[in-house]
Amino acid sequence: MLFERIESEGLSHYSYLIGADATAAVIDPRRDCLVYTEKAARKGMRIRYIFETHRNEDYLSGSVELASITGAEVWHADSQWDYRYGKPAQDGQEWRISGLIIKAILSPGHTPGMMSYLLHDEEGAPWVVFTGDALFAGDVGRVDFMGSDRLDEMAALLYGTLFDRLLPLGDGVIVCPAHGPGSVCGSHISTRVWTTIGLERCHNPMLQLCEPFRFIAANAIDHEKAPYFTRMEQLNLVGAPPLGQMPVLTPLSPLEFKEKMAEAVVVDTRRPEGFAASHVSGALSIWLGGLAAFAGWFLPYDKPLLLVVDEGEEEEAVRALVRIGYDAIAGRLSGGMPNWLKMGQGAGATGIVSTEEMRHLLDSGSPAWLLDVRSDEEQELNGRVDGSHHIHITQLPRHMDEIPREDAVYIFCASGLRSMIAASYLQRAGWDNVKVVLGGPPFRQAVASRA
Repeated sequence: MLFERIESEGLSHYSYLIGADATAAVIDPRRDCLVYTEKAARKGMRIRYIFETHRNEDYLSGSVELASITGAEVWHADSQWDYRYGKPAQDGQEWRISGLIIKAILSPGHTPGMMSYLLHDEEGAPWVVFTGDALFAGDVGRVDFMGSDRLDEMAALLYGTLFDRLLPLGDGVIVCPAHGPGSVCGSHISTRVWTTIGLERCHNPMLQLCEPFRFIAANAIDHEKAPYFTRMEQLNLVGAPPLGQMPVLTPLSPLEFKEKMAEAVVVDTRRPEGFAASHVSGALSIWLGGLAAFAGWFLPYDKPLLLVVDEGEEEEAVRALVRIGYDAIAGRLSGGMPNWLKMGQGAGATGIVSTEEMRHLLDSGSPAWLLDVRSDEEQELNGRVDGSHHIHITQLPRHMDEIPREDAVYIFCASGLRSMIAASYLQRAGWDNVKVVLGGPPFRQAVASRA
């Protein structure tokens, strides 16, 4: 027996590999798909089936490439869309994996034709349901991808999916969603590593809204949509370009790196402290752990990328980028910033202040334009700083005209990670007096208040 969840960190994406005897199946595979063939082979199994719960918006599916490697059948959802691969799964359709049976359950709401897949054990009892983006631990899927004019309709469909199709499966059934906490496909996904129908029935706030009108009112909401979603939606209908082995970053000398910069975007994945001390002028700072989550908001697809990355972290950076379709990676700076500086290349810097220094600055009455790039939820939970200006980090490119160029701009978030993204983005656009508050918001007793 094989049952394994494979997590794609940064995207908070969960895919699943299940199998019995010599047959295996994958649910919602990621683009770098060799992990599934390797794990199945170690168990003496061959992947025969690939199931997609829905057309994904936040990452590239690996279904087409995995099928080309294994010869597996691909069964996709959302049959009304023009898929160029696989076959549409039908409500109630069943597949046998040795002594196990997997059954499709139409689960619309997140998308119009989403499917859940119910796995029965060898005794025929419902055992595990793969819910895609319908039901998460502590949350349910967003319903705004079909447009603002269909919010109520999609929320009503999701209500029917949850209360009429999934909850009746039984409290003991294990719930395996497509995402964990941090995903953009849910707002308040819990940190529960594993969950069940019964746990969600008792503890999921959205499942306490039993009346349809209350559920619809709470979920018919337009959320932020990252610019890269459109590209993911298009490629996930035709199939992502084959990846093969994970691309290897070409090391470039400082001179080679500099020659390519005119046509490329430089991305620095080091920690904020290192970036602040010295960086390639014009580089955008996105720390390694945030690359998958924030690259799609700030990086273009029509220019190659050049990376400044700490030694040993090259593969992780490439994986994060190719999972959301950034294939044009022109290389990395060989030897990193020490080599760049050693070769006499010019470097930029970003001013940083501690929260304590920022508090003293505010107390002294010195002019300071404070930019808070935290989310609305963070402000509501942790309070706001009086006098600060709020622009969520993902909305920064749309609100540049609100930020003064003549004043010193101090940027803060909860730690300094997102603040450094914002600072580097502003510096790249010509702001020359920005500083990052490292360590969190500069709260003072006199200025901290609830949003």
